[in-house]
Amino acid sequence: MAKKKNGEDSACSQKYGVPIYGAAWVPTNNIFDKQKPMENDEQDSELSSSWLVFCGGGGEGRSGIPNSLLLAQFDSNSLSPNPMSKLGTGADLPYRMAVHPGGDGVICSFPKSCRWFEWDVPESSEKHKVDLKSSEKMLTQLEDVGQQLAVTFNAEGSALAVGGEDGHLRVFKWPSMEVILDENDAHATVKDLSFSSDGKYLVSLGSGSSCRVWDVSSSKIVASLPKENDEMFGSCRFSQTKDNTQILYITAMRGQGGSIIYWDTTSWKRIGSKQVVRDPISAFNVSSDGEFLAVGTIQGDIFIVNSSMQAHTVIKKAHLGLITVLMFSDDSRHVASTSLDSSARVTLIQRKKKQNGLSIWVVLLVLLLAILAYILPLVM
Repeated sequence: MAKKKNGEDSACSQKYGVPIYGAAWVPTNNIFDKQKPMENDEQDSELSSSWLVFCGGGGEGRSGIPNSLLLAQFDSNSLSPNPMSKLGTGADLPYRMAVHPGGDGVICSFPKSCRWFEWDVPESSEKHKVDLKSSEKMLTQLEDVGQQLAVTFNAEGSALAVGGEDGHLRVFKWPSMEVILDENDAHATVKDLSFSSDGKYLVSLGSGSSCRVWDVSSSKIVASLPKENDEMFGSCRFSQTKDNTQILYITAMRGQGGSIIYWDTTSWKRIGSKQVVRDPISAFNVSSDGEFLAVGTIQGDIFIVNSSMQAHTVIKKAHLGLITVLMFSDDSRHVASTSLDSSARVTLIQRKKKQNGLSIWVVLLVLLLAILAYILPLVM
């Protein structure tokens, strides 16, 4: 298991001047495909670096901290020391955010409504450049709906789900915004949402540890997942194993610490659970290949475990404040983390080399022969 300290890889950790509440990797390949079609060789050169988008700020009032969306560049092993671009949002704090996987744009939830932002690719020859701009597209169905605490697209970008502080759950077809599901009292408050990889199911997690599984096409509840004893559910994520079996992970706080519970997605029965941290879990995510799970705590620590729930990487004090978001890159090689201390960090996930089973047998054979060579002369 790899252990790191906050001081290591300082180039991969930067402060951007605003408390960060939302973060996502930018789907640059899809954006450039849509807006600047190019030859394969040129595209490979153009997209040699990655981009991240953040949202946050000081909220209403005169804190002096601007509310904005920020774009940062990540180049192999370092984050840009300053935002490459900023888009102010006035007095409204962008509290939650979801990036469309196909490159359409970004949706942000504000205290009263949700707004849509589009990617802007300059016509200049400058490489690696992408920007954000306000969109003329109005999300009328999400105006004056109050604070939305959960916003997510399904994997193919054909459905959008939002869950409100008032417990209202809405699911729309994208981009038509045709209503698929509209449930006024799905929960007292909707805390988290996750689509299954095939888009068939949506899990909604609410305050009071209520957790429901919805069939998206029929808008019906197919299961209600119960807590045990003193559990308090925190976050939910669907994942897919190597044999294409889907699994559902839910984080929970118990008396002894933070745990990850895993559920069968056919019977909706609890398979097992594993305590991974002692402190409350404030952020959670799963890599797209299903191999790694990342947990962030209120103390600023990051714990990465593999799908067998074995510790892989621990970064103590990765941030000085509560971790707000964890996001894996599409290739599952990096995980981005953000905090209320205005910091953003990218951590490389070191892949452990598989040991050659043959070499182990060779070592055992050599040891056996050495023992025999020592014993035989004594016997004879």
